[in-house]
Amino acid sequence: MERYDFDKVIDRKGTGAIKTDALKNVFGKDDLIPLWVADMDFETPPFITEALRQRLEHSVFGYTAQPEDYWPTVQRWISDHHGWDVECEWMTYIPGIVKGIGMAINALLEKDEKVIIQPPVYHPFRLVPHKNGREVVFNPLRKKSDGLYEMDLENLEKVCDDRCRMLILSNPHNPAGIIWPRETLQKLAEFCHRKGIIVISDEIHCDMALFGNKHIPFASVSPEAAACSITFGSPSKTFNIAGIVSSYAIVPDKELRERFFSWLEASELNAAPLFSPIATIAAFKHGEEWRRQMIEYVEGNIEFIEEYCRKYMPQIRPVRPQASFLVWLDCTGLDMLHDELIDLFVNKAGLALNDGEMFNPGGKGFMRLNAGTSRDVLRKAMDNLKEAIYLSGSGLTS
Repeated sequence: MERYDFDKVIDRKGTGAIKTDALKNVFGKDDLIPLWVADMDFETPPFITEALRQRLEHSVFGYTAQPEDYWPTVQRWISDHHGWDVECEWMTYIPGIVKGIGMAINALLEKDEKVIIQPPVYHPFRLVPHKNGREVVFNPLRKKSDGLYEMDLENLEKVCDDRCRMLILSNPHNPAGIIWPRETLQKLAEFCHRKGIIVISDEIHCDMALFGNKHIPFASVSPEAAACSITFGSPSKTFNIAGIVSSYAIVPDKELRERFFSWLEASELNAAPLFSPIATIAAFKHGEEWRRQMIEYVEGNIEFIEEYCRKYMPQIRPVRPQASFLVWLDCTGLDMLHDELIDLFVNKAGLALNDGEMFNPGGKGFMRLNAGTSRDVLRKAMDNLKEAIYLSGSGLTS
């Protein structure tokens, strides 16, 4: 069995990677350790690179037909990993999940209809509806004593009016890495189906369940869920190919599917570019062992962060993710104002993380850290942060 090297440090500067090459524009400095943008620093799996290389050896890159095994390969992967039997006709290519959200809004909602989100949550869930002229309604998550969150369905009843027609679900949740319980998803599905609300379930982190947890596809939990939902997925997070746009939509309900798919087809937005199916097929046919080893390494990174904070920085409490390589850091124990917290991480520790407040209400005092990198990079980042906090006079354990 081949062992993959996740300790390898790869310099991504100069490749156009947002994570490294946009540091100056976003943070004002380009010498920071980049632990922000949600792609990993691990080498893309060799079987994907090889599949792309083989196609590149044929030097004509004209219009291409969709490979016959494209959707059957996605279908088998979903069935094998998530126990959800989808039909090939339910699926279509979309040019990115955030783009897909915008397309669904414009295809399915009137201008005066509203979109519900559940903050703290991935910031495009607010920005995309807002920039497309729709009012955004907050249904905040409730923070539990263990640092994780639960849905507040009582509040959902209160904030939802007859103009609310879409809810964007982060499943698994970004930034807190929550895998939603089946019962919660069933209750949400019953509510949304009863109210005529379309659920857009962003499941891009579904193949990265950690520490024995298991992802549950929203549309699989009940007939009501299948009838009112559009699921977005992609191999891009798990196999580190975000730059090869390889997303797809799954719509079990025929009427909803025809509405959305016909809108996409009208502008040929459902046409996959040359390399997307190739990368997807390679990932889902040959990627299971790589995925297992990557998850094991990421779990080790998360345990390292947890132990480091417990031992040296007890004021920072990492929320253990149940899925994904993203770690939601509770920094409220530092008792810092927002600008002080940003200054600590960026200017004093030399780190680029995502500011918790960008994830909307509930993110104050938090930072999101990307643990999808080598252990040595994480160790350097933690050492920098420990030193910065010590020098700030916050009374750390030395």
